[in-house]
Amino acid sequence: MNLVVQGARIAPAILQALNDYTRPSRTEELASGACRLHDAQPHPQLEALCAQAGLDFTWVEPGRRLCDFGLFVTDMDSTLINIECIDEIADMQGLKAEVAAITEASMRGEIDFGESLVRRVSLLSGVPEAALDEIYHERLRLNPGAERLLHTLQASGLHTVLVSGGFTHFTDRLRTRLGFDEAWANRLEVVDGVLTGRIVGDMVDAAAKAAHLTRIRDRLGLRPEQVIAAGDGANDIPMLRAAGFGVAYRGKPVLQQLADCRLNHSGLDGILNLFE
Repeated sequence: MNLVVQGARIAPAILQALNDYTRPSRTEELASGACRLHDAQPHPQLEALCAQAGLDFTWVEPGRRLCDFGLFVTDMDSTLINIECIDEIADMQGLKAEVAAITEASMRGEIDFGESLVRRVSLLSGVPEAALDEIYHERLRLNPGAERLLHTLQASGLHTVLVSGGFTHFTDRLRTRLGFDEAWANRLEVVDGVLTGRIVGDMVDAAAKAAHLTRIRDRLGLRPEQVIAAGDGANDIPMLRAAGFGVAYRGKPVLQQLADCRLNHSGLDGILNLFE
């Protein structure tokens, strides 16, 4: 197997230790702060070494290329962007702490996502729809590497999809901004310019996210191993399981346990370093 190691910087002493531990046939510099160790061997101290040095490490099959994939599906809140939009909307009601606690428990897998979403959305009743625009423009930021990742994937011919348990008010704007081929999310009910605290239509929960991935994959005539999925929380588990390659971006422990790649230090464009 090849080993990709990346972060802000790989100090010479750390690189030497990586070579000593894993005994690669050769070491290839990929970019500033990233290298591929070809034909590397597992070592019991590898994880501790990388954690101490602030580095991510990923085992990748030799010869796996970006152009071998045809579909990229990503979560939005805390994956593509830096915030949980529902928590920021709740802040308009002075309820951010209460809603954020439910969000966090849901992302850890302690509360069913659907149940948690209904509870959280109900607390948003009375928020002006205009507040959503304020959040988008003033609080929402793309996570590091997001734009480079999407542009490179699209240039490589991958179909890109944004699927979220969040809200269409944000996914629709990000779809246009980043050129996603498709975007799926929950639609908040608005009456007379004010949120009612209800969702319109079918809920996009963990099962629905995986179902969207599978439906689009099948429509494109792709195999599971041709799909990359990225997320951060427990509601992304079914989606990552349905993909051939799963990425946990700053993921909760429950998601990191099953992900093929864990990005805790690198930007989202660290995904690009994984493939030859």
